[in-house]
Amino acid sequence: MTKLSVNINKVATLRNSRGGDVPNLLKVASDLQSFGAEGITVHPRPDQRHIRYDDAYALTKIVKTEYNIEGNPIPEFVKMVMDIRPTQVTLVPDAIDALTSNAGWDTHIHSDFLKKTIHQFKAVGIRTSIFVDPDIKIIERAFETGTNRIELYTEAYADKFAKNSEEAIAPYVKAAERANELGIGINAGHDLNLENIEYFTKNISNLMEVSIGHALICESLYLGFENVIPMYLQRLG
Repeated sequence: MTKLSVNINKVATLRNSRGGDVPNLLKVASDLQSFGAEGITVHPRPDQRHIRYDDAYALTKIVKTEYNIEGNPIPEFVKMVMDIRPTQVTLVPDAIDALTSNAGWDTHIHSDFLKKTIHQFKAVGIRTSIFVDPDIKIIERAFETGTNRIELYTEAYADKFAKNSEEAIAPYVKAAERANELGIGINAGHDLNLENIEYFTKNISNLMEVSIGHALICESLYLGFENVIPMYLQRLG
């Protein structure tokens, strides 16, 4: 079964908008796990506009499932991850001022940098994943970096899904087939939601984990976390 990791960045955004501690990020993370979430994801950015670095440290006492920290491996990020030693670190090539993740790594250009960074994390037992587009050559070079997993960037799939689901999923099926041949674990994330997640899961073999934040939080405004988490688990199953 594909694991569901919930990205709680948007919860932190809501909290930060008033400058206080409501909603309480740690309480939300604890509750999400009690409702069935199999992991918690955070993506701190340099300006700390949602998840702050101190949040990432504080969550170590709360996350009893899998803890996934995403981000661009700038020195401050690397230090934080090495201090915390989460279950998984997902490397994302975000620009400092990026609103949200909008591209995967060019594993040709950044091969040496990724190899060095991944080796550093793996040396202390942290599982590594790198954010990539569904491109066969990119995935083949990702394999050469030594990463444990890739995270398929699924915005293109989500954009095309309603118009033509078969066309939307096709490059991801090919990418997953190649990753499976190489023995790289497969994660996925970005714009997956209750409408498109089941079709994606059924067509991507050996999908190990999805990380879902924005859509899940929005859906929960109407349905509540306690209802939405089981709905995702049912589709992932």
